[in-house]
Amino acid sequence: QVQVAESGGGLVQAGGSLRLSCTVSGLTFNDYAMGWFRQASGKELEGVSCVSWTTSNTYYADSVKGRFTISRDNGKNTLYLQMNSLKPEDTATYTCAAGDIVVVTEYGCLQNQFEYWGQGILVTVSS
Repeated sequence: QVQVAESGGGLVQAGGSLRLSCTVSGLTFNDYAMGWFRQASGKELEGVSCVSWTTSNTYYADSVKGRFTISRDNGKNTLYLQMNSLKPEDTATYTCAAGDIVVVTEYGCLQNQFEYWGQGILVTVSS
């Protein structure tokens, strides 16, 4: 049974930092592309960042470029999202996802190619 679990969310002031973690079990982590998505209240799900299984390809939404960094530790089956210079508009529920057929380019990664999803974790940035 595949399990995807996010951690590291919470409340932070604008300008601050948080690191989200996503631990995956029940699959061969090295074979899967990974992604972070977020959904703010009343808005659609948005792709934040994705990384290929080789880490050679990454994608960042324009809204987070230069502030967020995605990384993965295949030895620990864990995906990370380092979020710096946080803004109130970054407030959302952040969800981690895994997919073995996901194509990651600098232009994007398709939500519908991700097979396994976490429950999500809330990040709140106060002004």
